Amino acid sequence: MSMIPLFSLVIPVYNRPDEIDELLESVVRQGQEDVEVIVVEDGSQTPCEDVVKKYAGRLRLQYFQKPNSGPGDSRNYGVERAQGSFVIILDSDVVLPEGYLCAVRAALFPDGVEAGAVCEAFGGPDRAHESFSPIQKAINYGMTSFFTTGGIRGGDRKGKHGPQMDRFYPRSYNMGICRETYRRLGGFSKMRFGEDIDFSYRLVESGARCRLFPGAWVYHKRRATFRQFFKQVHNSGIARINLGLRHPGTTKLVHCLPAVFTLGVAACIGLALALCHWIFLLPLVLYAVMVGADSAWKNRSAKVGLLSIAAAYIQLIGYGTGFLRCFCERRLLRRGEFEAFRQNFYK
Repeated sequence: MSMIPLFSLVIPVYNRPDEIDELLESVVRQGQEDVEVIVVEDGSQTPCEDVVKKYAGRLRLQYFQKPNSGPGDSRNYGVERAQGSFVIILDSDVVLPEGYLCAVRAALFPDGVEAGAVCEAFGGPDRAHESFSPIQKAINYGMTSFFTTGGIRGGDRKGKHGPQMDRFYPRSYNMGICRETYRRLGGFSKMRFGEDIDFSYRLVESGARCRLFPGAWVYHKRRATFRQFFKQVHNSGIARINLGLRHPGTTKLVHCLPAVFTLGVAACIGLALALCHWIFLLPLVLYAVMVGADSAWKNRSAKVGLLSIAAAYIQLIGYGTGFLRCFCERRLLRRGEFEAFRQNFYK
């Protein structure tokens, strides 16, 4: 393994040794030699050092420990120590399917490595594995379904490399970027949440070419409980307001839909209680039936379908309440950065 690697996989981790074990095993199965793996332990109380040692002879591997400072700073720490021409950022809760790196290589260098890359940055979709728990499958449905906020994620306008909804913004669970471009942009910002979207916005604003590679998908576990899921999406709603202030014009009408949905749910329940008539709950019931039936059909499971109803409501209301709360704090009350208060309350 003396050759200079083409790809550097950078993986920040916080208290997830079992997940790192699965991820590293999936990297071994890629069968690629010109790849290095950099694991950055972000101040974990349950470190994964012993797990990483198991792969020392099977992968070109670097392991670093540092004080906790968040995922964005940990990614920057790893990239500073990377040697590959392209860096692939992965979340610790993903698993690579066999052929993932081959799919990346084929899409990034269709005419061979010598001919150069077709873009400076790229990303791929995510899926749920059959081994995932019913709740994880339901959360995956909520994060990817057209009936929730899955349609907000963009694609290539030309349609050649993805959906024709908007230009593509890579996400940090499965994001690749030219190492020199990464360094030129200064890496991830100090934002605690939404830092990957902020980075993607800066990528596009810099003129870098960003592509969606549909064949370079990963299995993504996401959150294991609905409580964790609510916390995640609530913080995403907060991040959306902060992102809009950092990047004026990036908050679109579609980003406001969860907040509108949340107000609509409150109005339906309020009217039903005030007027003592169930008819006002009918829109909520119809939405639940639509989501449950669609998820049950796609997952071939009635249980996952029922759990997906809860996941959909948690996702939209969690995001919507975070959005509304931060909107009031920063837009209406004109208070300063919402980050300090939010971090103290939600950490």
